[in-house]
Amino acid sequence: MKKLNFCLIGLILALTTCAHAWDDHDFQVWNTDTQDFKLNKKLKATLEEEFRWADNASIFYYHHYDIGVSYVVNKYLAVGGGYRHIYELRKGKFKLENDPYMTATLSVEKRGFSLDSRNRLEYRHFDYQDDLWRYRNKFTLKFPWKITKLEIQPYVSNEIFVVFGDNIKSDFNQNRFSAGLGMKLTKNIKAEIYYMLQSSKSSDIWKDTNILGTKIKLAF
Repeated sequence: MKKLNFCLIGLILALTTCAHAWDDHDFQVWNTDTQDFKLNKKLKATLEEEFRWADNASIFYYHHYDIGVSYVVNKYLAVGGGYRHIYELRKGKFKLENDPYMTATLSVEKRGFSLDSRNRLEYRHFDYQDDLWRYRNKFTLKFPWKITKLEIQPYVSNEIFVVFGDNIKSDFNQNRFSAGLGMKLTKNIKAEIYYMLQSSKSSDIWKDTNILGTKIKLAF
């Protein structure tokens, strides 16, 4: 229980840094719902839907649908691909973005610690601006503790974003650091709650966003 209390206190302290503006230090709420379908021992399909609220969680501004597949090559490597359909509020209107992507995830476990490195390459197609490519790399470290019957497990992650295209040079323009708790609600339902500090660059100016996120995953 001491470990659980420590993790919860850390999340609460992180959230108290939130300011009250949609620009720098905005507070947002994100919710993600996923469904995993195991097709065989090595292949699974995933459906995902995500919603985001900004301006101190008062404005709904983002929604995506995602469908993907993942194949486990061995205990160290999984590869996959998919498609993401995004609606984002821009200048008062929801505009469409289409993102096909490929992934490769390296994994290792030692003494109960689990470390994943997910590499993701996206092609971002827009109707209102030039198309872009984006590379994402996400490290996730899960700690060996599983607390209470819910198997509450703390984790931390960090993800970097690098964008490039025909008319722009390669540019590191976003970083997401997260700390959260994963838990097992039932045999087929898992949940997460996390705090994320997102740092984004626009016109060489970096701005931070404080995010409270929740995830629900159904596995079949």
